[in-house]
Amino acid sequence: MRFDRHRLVWIDPQRWPAILAAHGLANAPALLADWARDDRPLIARRPVVGELPCLVPLGLPLPPSIGKQRLAFAVPPDAIRADAPPPLLRDAAAAAPPAWQDSIAALVTLDPDTRCFGSLAWAHLTGLAYLSPGSDLDLLWTVADQRTATARARALLTIGATAPMRIDGELLTPQGHAVQWREWASDAPDLLVKAAHANGVTPRAAVFA
Repeated sequence: MRFDRHRLVWIDPQRWPAILAAHGLANAPALLADWARDDRPLIARRPVVGELPCLVPLGLPLPPSIGKQRLAFAVPPDAIRADAPPPLLRDAAAAAPPAWQDSIAALVTLDPDTRCFGSLAWAHLTGLAYLSPGSDLDLLWTVADQRTATARARALLTIGATAPMRIDGELLTPQGHAVQWREWASDAPDLLVKAAHANGVTPRAAVFA
């Protein structure tokens, strides 16, 4: 079983202690030990060499208060309780700093279906202190075609010009491929495209093919 990038995955709380032990974290701090019990998710990631294909690769970025580590897990499919897409920006906005609110409002007006990942998403999902003064705002937009992608990138350049934070993120094609919006906004003929299992350089004209 594999999930798309950025997909959120919840673990059965009763299975969580055994998963921690299997990954050498039996004596984890209370925050991590109680993660699943507190209804906090993990996030889908790509498998790495040597991982069993029968296990689901997941990640957990810890908050800065306990080291800002990125932990990797590989769990049995039957340990998964639920999954969901990353949160909508409009739902996560309340967890953002006051200085971000005007820019977030403009982004939501541009596309109410904008989703977020990264520090803001984790702050919203967990209530923990993931955000810092230097945090970026990481976003996802699904776009239907090349024309829509170009219009979206131009609008983001305008909003980003006055935003107090850096706006990062990806444009997602109907095929599930992703390209950084700033890279799309450039005039580069070839772009780095991310897919579920690998990255690759693709001619601009072929990204939405």
